[in-house]
Amino acid sequence: RAKERSQDGPSRKRTGRRSRREPRVPAERSPPSSSPSPGSGSDTPDGGARVNRLAWKEVEVEMSRGGAAHGTSNTQDQGWAWMVLLATVLLQGLTLSFPSCTGVFFTDLQREFQATNSETSWFPSIMTAVLHAGGPLCSVLVERFGCRFTVMLGGLLSGVGMVASSFSKSISQLYITAGFITGLGSCFGFQAGVTVLGYYFVRRRALANALASTGASIGLTLWPLISQYLLDEMGWRNTFLIFGGVLLNACVCGAVMRPIQLGPPSSPLQPSPGQEPGNSAEDAQLSNGATPHQVEPPQQVRFAACKRTLQKYLAFDIFCKNKGYQIYTIGVAWMVMGFVLPLIYLVPYAVRNGVEERKAALLISIIGFINIFMRPMAGLLSGLSIFTGKRIYLFSLAALLNGLSNLICVISADFSMLILYCLIYSISMSGIGALIFQVLMDVVEMDRFSSALGLFTILESVTILLGPPLAGESAKMLVETH
Repeated sequence: RAKERSQDGPSRKRTGRRSRREPRVPAERSPPSSSPSPGSGSDTPDGGARVNRLAWKEVEVEMSRGGAAHGTSNTQDQGWAWMVLLATVLLQGLTLSFPSCTGVFFTDLQREFQATNSETSWFPSIMTAVLHAGGPLCSVLVERFGCRFTVMLGGLLSGVGMVASSFSKSISQLYITAGFITGLGSCFGFQAGVTVLGYYFVRRRALANALASTGASIGLTLWPLISQYLLDEMGWRNTFLIFGGVLLNACVCGAVMRPIQLGPPSSPLQPSPGQEPGNSAEDAQLSNGATPHQVEPPQQVRFAACKRTLQKYLAFDIFCKNKGYQIYTIGVAWMVMGFVLPLIYLVPYAVRNGVEERKAALLISIIGFINIFMRPMAGLLSGLSIFTGKRIYLFSLAALLNGLSNLICVISADFSMLILYCLIYSISMSGIGALIFQVLMDVVEMDRFSSALGLFTILESVTILLGPPLAGESAKMLVETH
């Protein structure tokens, strides 16, 4: 037996080595076909399409969560990024500047519904406030579905809201349709557009934000003129119906904002490092024999989940820890209480002081026209290396000039004096519009920008909502006093 083992041993070893060194048989070449390659993730077209969809979905979710902070793309600052910038320009013209035309309809809505200044001002006030307050909900949609879907949903809501408002029978119905629904749709389109622009532009972000804000300037120029013309020709109801169709073009802008691939996407089947088995404290306790109910009480689990959700979408943790973000958010929220008043009350103020209606509507267009040229200049100026880290001071100077410019209306209500007021107001407004989001990007990290923008806009919306009605009540009290 020993001899047999000694004789069989080398042959077995040779056989084992031969089995390990078996020559590879080359696979037969198949003719070219439309099926995916083996590296595509599946052997069937349907499976490959599924994996591709999952990969793109992961890329889009990563983009909305701040993936630009961890990777780069060939489309950043070049190529398709400029098409996204063009879509954002049009999108801001359709959303952010749309409430500026409501002052043209102020007097007609008052006559139609027999409403006071304060009651009528709630309509544009709600629209503008919801446009800013919907930030957290927009952050949830961006996180869950991506920027493209959110922009297209916003365009649909805006159009439906304006079409429904054309059939309003009372001022309260107008609050819901044109105020809430259209305002919420404008919020989704505007804020998701600003977010996706931050991922497509990195080195030229200041210039991109300034150029994108010119869309609001163009809209600010055209909306009042178009509104006054359509109002004279066919009344406010038909005008609102037409505006509903115009706002649906925001869906086209959203279709352009395709997901950006930031480096090689991770496999959708592999868990993330934070989700590897055994990394969590709960897994460690379970491995020691503990049950899930012994880890934490249900109340504490729910409280912790609620806390994580608030931190994720409302950035309360940033607000408490980041002093720069805290001061900037409170300061801007206080500023916008009076910032939006001229866009609502300037036209009726001029009309009641003897200015022709068409000339009064032209005042808002003058503000928008000057913004078209001044906002890119402000963006280029803020992009200089000398102002790196000091943009907050430029923003503060523009806010101070904007507040002081309102004193001109106290001097005289003559048309020439109102033009001077519009000139100074628009210059300061250009600086604010070009810098407001750039400064926010400077004080918070880009991967938390969407959440920081949500809390930022909520605090803004509170003062925007209260500003116009308070101004209307103040005007009523002054008239009764005199």
